[in-house]
Amino acid sequence: MTANTESIVQAPAPQLVEHPRGAEPGKPGDRSAFRFEQTTRLPDSPNGKGKGGARYGRTGILHTPHGDIKTPAFVPVATQGAMKAVLPESMTQLGAQCLLSNAFHLYERPGEDVLDEAGGLAKFMNWNGPTFTDSGGFQVLSLGAGFKKTLAMDVKGMKSDDVIAEGKERMAFVDEDGVTFKSPLNGSLHRFSAEISMNIQHKLGADIMFAFDELTTLMNTRRYQENSVERTYRWAQRCVAEHERLTQSRLGKPYQALYGVVQGANYEDLRRHAASQIASLDFDGVGIGGAMEKRIIGDICAWICDEMPESRPRHVLGIAAVDDIFACVENGGDTFDCVAPARCGRNGAIFTRDGRYNIKRAQYKHDFGPLEEGCQCYTCTHYTRAYVDHLLRAHEMNGFTLATIHNEYFFVHLLDDIRASIDGGYFDEFRDETLARFYANGSRG
Repeated sequence: MTANTESIVQAPAPQLVEHPRGAEPGKPGDRSAFRFEQTTRLPDSPNGKGKGGARYGRTGILHTPHGDIKTPAFVPVATQGAMKAVLPESMTQLGAQCLLSNAFHLYERPGEDVLDEAGGLAKFMNWNGPTFTDSGGFQVLSLGAGFKKTLAMDVKGMKSDDVIAEGKERMAFVDEDGVTFKSPLNGSLHRFSAEISMNIQHKLGADIMFAFDELTTLMNTRRYQENSVERTYRWAQRCVAEHERLTQSRLGKPYQALYGVVQGANYEDLRRHAASQIASLDFDGVGIGGAMEKRIIGDICAWICDEMPESRPRHVLGIAAVDDIFACVENGGDTFDCVAPARCGRNGAIFTRDGRYNIKRAQYKHDFGPLEEGCQCYTCTHYTRAYVDHLLRAHEMNGFTLATIHNEYFFVHLLDDIRASIDGGYFDEFRDETLARFYANGSRG
């Protein structure tokens, strides 16, 4: 082999974790393989939103069977066991610590039995690290009411328990036992319940999974929100029982952590009540879920943390706006997931420290600089704005790849920098400077 040939051979990818922590043949998964270790907490403040001025923001380490996650952390969404247009190796290289996949979509195809036979989600998609799966509860909103996957909302107008997004058909129907879905693939009917969701997620084999919950919209009435919180609690009780049964019966598998999900929309009393209910059950962590208005997103996190043991990690579901992330981190969020960075990238929206812009504007056709000056992601160190603009306009898959790599790098490293600011004692200054710079030109997101 010549020297020139050797110089272009890439280093081998890291080997997959073949023997996860806490997995022994013939034994249930060892629960001690999952735990949260808190490192630094933000000091309380007169302006703190928690009880007594508490600020629940912190850094820590989430220990899982397939590896550790330094928190706070951003969790990119590999919906169907894949980041659209980006290989798992590229996600590792850009700094992602973990990935989240969608239980409902993997149930539809290829089916949970395929992933179970393959050795679980991480092994199936050749991902060398921790994984999350959601419960399918999100489909209550996205299929039931037809809204986009945006949970931090600004909502005005009448309350309605039969609200449907314009031009959409209701495809999910809730009853006491669970939810009946109409498949977005072929229109066939499917059934999810607490027990079904737990069985699917156990076979998918993620390190962290979520209890089956009902996600309401902000336009549901107060009475419906009250009933939904109680129904979600009853489902949570059933999830815990089924999770324990499956953990004991599926021998030789690593322990899978189960997070309960707190609902309650914008109502402080409902959020606190729901948090107390979830805290009373034997969950490993908590998911802060539901549609919520941006103006009180930090308050909602603080209300929930007031009622929750600090030993339990907290995951904020479906949030990726820069200001929302800072508000949620300050008030207790440990991990975050959202499809927005990848979806926005595929449509030409590029996130930078100086705001979000559309790469497909005419001004970038002859711009041979990087997507963001100073960015060290693979895209910015190898390609130009003009090239990415061309690829996206030509509908070339490489354009999706390059835009997604940059946007995911932006959010992964934003959380890395937030984590460093908490450990370093300069979170407030970093928050204020970052938000002032990002929104200086009225940028969205």
